[in-house]
Amino acid sequence: MLDRSLASPESFADLKELMTSPLVKLVVWAILAVLLYHLVAGIRHLVMDAGVGESLEGGRRGAKLVFIISVVLILLVGGWIW
Repeated sequence: MLDRSLASPESFADLKELMTSPLVKLVVWAILAVLLYHLVAGIRHLVMDAGVGESLEGGRRGAKLVFIISVVLILLVGGWIW
């Protein structure tokens, strides 16, 4: 999509028109949701590699925090897309 949007003004207009479809918006949102969750979980693992939250309780707390942060970010991206 990025390549098509930068190719020419006509392809940008075509892509802009394509993005008005609810199905396309849903697919883009789903892809971004997966990427955001993966990013937040990866940051959690980096923090755990530094020695923070390595206990059982810390792992549970970290998992809940990843879920909450991911949901907030996914909703924000959904609002931006829609």
